[in-house]
Amino acid sequence: MTRYDLQQCTALVTGAASGIGFATTQMLAQNGATVAVNYLPDDPRGPDAVNRLTADGLKAIGAPGNVGTPEAERMVKIAVDRLGRLDLLVNNAGTPGTTRRIAPAELELMTEEFWQRLLHVNLLGVFRCSTAAATALKAAKGAIVNTASIAGLGRAGSSMAYSATKAGVVSLTQNLARALAPDVRVNAIAPGAVDSSWAVEWTDDERRQSIASSLLKRRCQPEDLAEVILFLGFGAAMITGQTIVVDGGLTL
Repeated sequence: MTRYDLQQCTALVTGAASGIGFATTQMLAQNGATVAVNYLPDDPRGPDAVNRLTADGLKAIGAPGNVGTPEAERMVKIAVDRLGRLDLLVNNAGTPGTTRRIAPAELELMTEEFWQRLLHVNLLGVFRCSTAAATALKAAKGAIVNTASIAGLGRAGSSMAYSATKAGVVSLTQNLARALAPDVRVNAIAPGAVDSSWAVEWTDDERRQSIASSLLKRRCQPEDLAEVILFLGFGAAMITGQTIVVDGGLTL
């Protein structure tokens, strides 16, 4: 893993209680950054994640809040105040809204309530947090990294609503890059099949198929995504508005 000197840097990671989010906070903190760990206020994994980091001598604070509501803006502002500055915002929080894949033909399951939940968390949450953090990020000449998905690039995801919201994240990434240039770089990652505590259940057969379809013959681990997030956040000086596919060649 590339090492970065982030001793004077800060970051806010949303959806950081587990999976890609926690791996990212851990990697940022191991490289010296002070990290604000966002999680749902009623999620016990959030305080546990902060405690795990601080127990290892790393610098982390809790930033509870629901990015799927306007409360997100207040959460960001409180986190920035506590951090003192903001060099990186990682918009990782998201939800599939389902524990099983919903086939495109199952239109009756695409209810108004289902759409609203995914839109508010997966897409509007990215916009809310980004705009709330914009002033601090501009002052620090910082960066934003969003978590999209290969489902937003034409692959079938857990549902058509999920795929649509992640396609929206890809587009929003481009437009935020335009809006915040030249002070802030904005990019996204598009994970493929990831072994993490995601709500959609994979069968053993589905896992084997995803490995067989991958050119690198393995599934992504959260740390694989975290490594790319750090690169986009603190390297990649001339990359903005891009969505980087991290899927081991699954889409090929």
